[in-house]
Amino acid sequence: MPPRLVPARREIARGKAAAPAPRRLRTPLITFLFVALLPVSIGLSTAFGAESLPPVQVADVLLSRLTGAAPPDFVHDTIVWNLRLPRALLALVVGAGLALAGAAMQTLVRNPLADPYLLGVSSGAGVGATAVITTGLFAGAGMWALSAGALAGALCSSLLVFTIAIAQGGLTPLRLVLIGTVLGSAFSSIASFLVFRSADPAAAQSVLFWLLGSLAGAEWAQLALPASVVLLAGIALVAGSGWLDALATGPDTAAALGVPVRGLRIALFATLTVLVGVLVAVSGGIGFVGLVVPHVARLIVGARHRVLLPVAALAGSVFLLWVDVATRVLVRPTEIPLSVVSGLIGAPVFLILLGRRRYSHGGAS
Repeated sequence: MPPRLVPARREIARGKAAAPAPRRLRTPLITFLFVALLPVSIGLSTAFGAESLPPVQVADVLLSRLTGAAPPDFVHDTIVWNLRLPRALLALVVGAGLALAGAAMQTLVRNPLADPYLLGVSSGAGVGATAVITTGLFAGAGMWALSAGALAGALCSSLLVFTIAIAQGGLTPLRLVLIGTVLGSAFSSIASFLVFRSADPAAAQSVLFWLLGSLAGAEWAQLALPASVVLLAGIALVAGSGWLDALATGPDTAAALGVPVRGLRIALFATLTVLVGVLVAVSGGIGFVGLVVPHVARLIVGARHRVLLPVAALAGSVFLLWVDVATRVLVRPTEIPLSVVSGLIGAPVFLILLGRRRYSHGGAS
């Protein structure tokens, strides 16, 4: 082994071994608690909405569906099984995906303020969704028109960011942040122009509600694509957790450890583009989940991606599920956009994290 690699390897090994014993023991317990909390949260969340249902009736509906028995009440069966349960499951999927994307994005750009929408994906999706709402683009896709437009906009914006970054020298963290921020502002201006030119007086309200995120209208048919993408992306990220740990220490250290930094950045960029693009297409832009949840998970279980990513995904699922419940019950029967509630919760939590003296992200403190 070349002598110059020894300090780097010892540094990484020392960092991995430095986690205190209580934290190592706490990680399985935290994971178990989140896993146990998921089915309880799903069951309880289906009881809340414009019309609250007793938990016993919800349990009867779920039991009849799982056993194949006749539903005890047709109306309650429709509300729980066809309306609220798909919505709850979509909240779990989107919350997990945003938390995974946020943790990976913060590692990719080595910036604690990074969130899944840093690369202009949300703004590009907003242009596509706005075009569908104001011009009828993709009208032939029926119920999938809005998701198709948003996904197309997200992928196009990410491709543009990638092309410009490569042409200007590569996918360096600073370049990605600057290009994503600038193009995100440009895409937001385009979306605003489309709304301004629209002849539909309700277009602005529809666009704003979508941009702030909503899971209303979730159906069983919508679950397969985002669930598959989140699962595959999560497996890929956990499988490469060792490389992500090395990348978080800096590109020079990662390269000294044999990590293909350029290839890893490109793979991360592609994975996050598809992941975030699909999530935005089915739920709109949801703020603070991908920013705050990874920091909370990092504070609980440490910065090693092998444990950080699963815990962040579980925490994101539970968090967004209950945020969605809050949007339905706070001012019922009217629904609040998801970003309104997630921002009201996420901002104070993030400020509390900043006030902790022992908390740091990578090399930044």
